[in-house]
Amino acid sequence: MDTPDHPDSHRRKLYGRRKGPKLSARQAGLRQTLLGELAYTPGPDPLSQFPNSVQEVWLEVGFGAGEHLVWQAAQHPQVGLIGAEPYQMGMAKLLTKLEEIQLNNVRLYEGDGSEIIQALPDASLGRFFLLFPDPWPKTRHHKRRFLQMEMLDSLARVLKPGAELRFATDDKSYLPYALERLMAHPGFEWLAQGPADWKSRPADWPPTRYETKAIRGLPTFLRFARRAKIAA
Repeated sequence: MDTPDHPDSHRRKLYGRRKGPKLSARQAGLRQTLLGELAYTPGPDPLSQFPNSVQEVWLEVGFGAGEHLVWQAAQHPQVGLIGAEPYQMGMAKLLTKLEEIQLNNVRLYEGDGSEIIQALPDASLGRFFLLFPDPWPKTRHHKRRFLQMEMLDSLARVLKPGAELRFATDDKSYLPYALERLMAHPGFEWLAQGPADWKSRPADWPPTRYETKAIRGLPTFLRFARRAKIAA
């Protein structure tokens, strides 16, 4: 676990864009109406913010335009999907989709996903997604990456034993960085059996518009499980 002098241990600050292009009238309206209806409030009882039919909660941090989150919610109506995204245009695009599809098992947080994680009780998440986060490729900016050892400590706390942590990137520098930390953390076990397991997208992992653009290179897909017991 982390110690105060761990190189990744620091007070987290949210980096990156919050505002982008001007929203359309429809998008701005949805942020005033639908976002209010679906807003998630970080707290110790996430299930209480979903319908009684929801039996488990998953979290996606940085959902982009929301294609993956919408697909997962539609395929798993018994699961509550929390999506955290500070970028207003990304939130607006997802709200447009949800206005058309009307899923009742999605809740949204327009802010830093770490605030949700900090407020969750132990062993409360069934799955966590971090897909194509900003790689902050310059070495001096690595501290801005979401995937730090301190964050893995928090995720190991809130994920149920056996729950999956899914990570995807198309950045060649972020892949070894993520693997080094995930492999070193006692709370997680890599589920890959061979190269195909991380070079090919699983069937229940739909592509996003960002992924199909292959902006930086071919994507890689990592699946780690939260160990049933964490060594002291």
